[in-house]
Amino acid sequence: MKVTLTNRRKWLIGAGAALLLTATPSFALFGIGDIVFDPTSYASLVQQLTTIQMQYNMLKNNITHFSAKQQWQTTLHALENVNVANMFGETAGMSIALNTNSPSASSTAWKAATVTMNGSAPTYLASQSLGSPRTSQLALIETSDSVSPDCLTAVGQYRASRSENTTANNSLLSQQFDSADSTNSEVEQLNLLNAAEAQRLSEMQSQGSLQACLASQMTVANMERRNAAVEDMNTAAFVQQQRSANDTSAANEGNTWATYLP
Repeated sequence: MKVTLTNRRKWLIGAGAALLLTATPSFALFGIGDIVFDPTSYASLVQQLTTIQMQYNMLKNNITHFSAKQQWQTTLHALENVNVANMFGETAGMSIALNTNSPSASSTAWKAATVTMNGSAPTYLASQSLGSPRTSQLALIETSDSVSPDCLTAVGQYRASRSENTTANNSLLSQQFDSADSTNSEVEQLNLLNAAEAQRLSEMQSQGSLQACLASQMTVANMERRNAAVEDMNTAAFVQQQRSANDTSAANEGNTWATYLP
């Protein structure tokens, strides 16, 4: 009987060991067969929850507030008004033209600050052919008289707009660097980005007017330099022609060269 019990015990131990070796990761809890615990699924679930928690914290930080915004803050420099001296009325309207959007003030200031053409000049110029030095000078004067007042207006308009936009720029800057939750939501931040782009577009358009003015002034300057260079070339060619046609040796010094152009 003792031998039988011993063999039976060995058989039970061996069967239990075989059962443990063939068992899956899932097993019943507390002896209840329908409640199963799977360690593999539990580890995967924990990892997923950890990832979700990290994503939540990141999104929460992105849509709440930033504590170090002030390190990016810059100062908006306002343009000061220009005050042009006007001792005898020679710059009448110039200060207004340079500080405000006033085409009439620009035209008045340009006329007061430039040399007035003589009243008899039209009669003299009417006898000159197109392409002559005098008509070319007239074209230069007329172009300059058209472009320069427009440039004065562009400068004044830019200064006036910069002053008018100061409140809006400062308001946007304050909202951008505010750390409150109300200004750091995703929608609010997108609105701030759109507002910044609109302000940047307005600034680019204003500066575009100034760049067009600079290009116009360069055209006038190039016209003047080009005319001066052509006149020099024409004078050199005429002098050479006169020297070929008229003997300038000492033996003929009694003759007067009346057609010489200095």
